[in-house]
Amino acid sequence: MAKTRVKLAYGKHGLEVDFPAERTTVIEPRYMAGLPSEPAALRAALRAPHASAPLRERVPASARVGIVVCDITRAIPSDRILPVVLEELDHLDPANVTIFIATGTHRANTPDELDRMLGPAVARSYRIVNHDAFDLSRHRYLGETPSGGPIWIESDFLDQDFKILTGFIEPHLFAGFSGGPKMVAPGLASIETVHHLHGARMIADPRAIWGITHGNPMHDTIRAISEVVKPDFALDVALNKEHQITAVFAGDLVTEHKLGCEYVKATAMQPVDRPYEVVVTTNSGYPLDMNLYQAIKGVSAANQIVAPNGAIVAAAECSDGLPEFGNFKDILRMKTSPAALLEMIQTEDFRVHDQWQVQVQTQIQGRATVHFHTDGLTPEQVRAAHLEPCDDVAETVDRLVHAAGPDARIAVLPQGPQTIPYVAR
Repeated sequence: MAKTRVKLAYGKHGLEVDFPAERTTVIEPRYMAGLPSEPAALRAALRAPHASAPLRERVPASARVGIVVCDITRAIPSDRILPVVLEELDHLDPANVTIFIATGTHRANTPDELDRMLGPAVARSYRIVNHDAFDLSRHRYLGETPSGGPIWIESDFLDQDFKILTGFIEPHLFAGFSGGPKMVAPGLASIETVHHLHGARMIADPRAIWGITHGNPMHDTIRAISEVVKPDFALDVALNKEHQITAVFAGDLVTEHKLGCEYVKATAMQPVDRPYEVVVTTNSGYPLDMNLYQAIKGVSAANQIVAPNGAIVAAAECSDGLPEFGNFKDILRMKTSPAALLEMIQTEDFRVHDQWQVQVQTQIQGRATVHFHTDGLTPEQVRAAHLEPCDDVAETVDRLVHAAGPDARIAVLPQGPQTIPYVAR
């Protein structure tokens, strides 16, 4: 039987797997070449932004400036973006520039990670603030969202005279797209605000899904929070699988993010003719597959095209484990089945940090089995997370497709959620 060899994005080095050629469809983003000169493209976007005067003209020399960047779990090359942004702000005293790490509810980033994320020269020359969602004293209350949730945002960021967001736009499993206003909330929001944004009702809404922003109750609320905070300038990039920048969008937050989402939707979302009985996915390799919590995003991407009662095979290294930080692992242990976990989460009085990721996982398991290949977790840990351990991806896929029948088909998403497939209707 002829085989198709596919390199899955897995950890830092990838994982090569052979699949039966006649049954397998490989689904990847439409390849976009990296920009010939990233600094030139970034500089051009900052000097001729959308619906805004050039960045340098907007920022007085005496201003205190806050620049928001993604944390270690995002693949954005901040070490290549920040030097260009700071070059445009070289009329400022560096002591008046603060870089905020938008951790959301993730752990703080270590000094070594900051060096890798920002570049040593930037990390050691500017004030760095790791956001901490769990310290309410560091946040300021700004009222309620239209959907009734409290708005608590990092006070230090709110005190800056000029607020700049930098982000990476990719499809997001329940906020529609990342980047843009997500850098404010959940990026710099307290756990009280995140609980509302990621509450069970929002996660259960069918419009809270990949590729939808307007009409998505979660993204509508995130956008409403950003309108209260009023960032002064935003810069978002799109990336290819080599993490090269393929496009830059800058200027007014709403305008540049809308344009960026349109670009990413056209390049990263792929239609298919019908569902597949077996779907193989990843979480785009390191650093996105550092833990099981993050890897659920790749499972969700596969869920968009898996047939009812089908199977998903996910490969994620999980070098950081479950992780230990947060309540994800503890929630998984509260019940003995995915169905029981989902029922618990959807009760009115249940409100625990990280419940949203368990909810996404268990909603998927209501319609498909999930098999998980990893080197960072033991088979016992995988089973404790209510997933099926998968030692050999090729063997597992062969077994599943054989059980599904002679007409069963396989879809492979080598880049995981860098490609969001959907069934064309």
